[in-house]
Amino acid sequence: MMKTKNQLELAEISRVARISKKDFIENYVKPQKPVVIEHLIEDWPAYRKWDLQYIKEMAGDKTVPLYDDRPISSEYKFNEPHTEMKMADYIDLLRSRPTNYRIFLYQLLKEVPVLQQDFKFPDIGLRFIKKLPTLFFGGEHSKVFMHYDIDFANILHFHFHGRKRCILFPPSETKYLYKVPHALISREDIDFNNPDLDKFPVLTKAKGYVTELNHGECLYMPEGYWHQMTYLTPGFSMSLRAFPRSATNFSKAVYNLLFMRHFDNYMRKWKGQRWIDYKNELAIKRTERHNKPI
Repeated sequence: MMKTKNQLELAEISRVARISKKDFIENYVKPQKPVVIEHLIEDWPAYRKWDLQYIKEMAGDKTVPLYDDRPISSEYKFNEPHTEMKMADYIDLLRSRPTNYRIFLYQLLKEVPVLQQDFKFPDIGLRFIKKLPTLFFGGEHSKVFMHYDIDFANILHFHFHGRKRCILFPPSETKYLYKVPHALISREDIDFNNPDLDKFPVLTKAKGYVTELNHGECLYMPEGYWHQMTYLTPGFSMSLRAFPRSATNFSKAVYNLLFMRHFDNYMRKWKGQRWIDYKNELAIKRTERHNKPI
């Protein structure tokens, strides 16, 4: 574990060129450790074909939902997009200049079925959720806030076209991350690439991981891992999800899906911005009440 210039303790995520099913399960899935697999998908057509130009040619006429980095507010429901645009126009925007607009959890392969021929579920020992994969797009320097996924899935995250920086924290570090109550995020005003440790001093206790993904590389993110992504160049990624192995995490996923997100939407509608502000204040109070800063 090493401290970066911003004083977060981030260890480089382990990397392997290739890995057997047995070694992947024993060394990473069972102990719930992240890993980058560099050459898992070289037999996929997507490895050779998928870049921004190819997506534009195949899906340019599709209207896509877009998100930016504005703070969560009562104006929008859980995961509600901020605007929309034709895919061709969006890719032109990505190529022309940095933009905060991202595509999030988009089932492009459902919209353009021919793309389903370009990938396959890896035989790596995970019980994949056999719905179509979700895709994520981002412009240069755009960021995805620190969060964990609602379903506590084991995730294989494949990157295409360019480079992406990924910061991860295991669930054990949740108590140091200023988690917002009734949500899946930490405080959105924390820049995990350059955090204000005077304002958020408990972050110095958190021990996490970091890596830079390149085209065709796969990041394994275990159940409930916090993750924050920064697109170093324009690019896109695809996630395959597998069921949580832990019964505890499965029950948390059910709670999140059936109760938490609906309760939060109801409170946003009822209380408005007061509910958002209350949760953000509580994130600081709870974190610092139980943790003395270093």
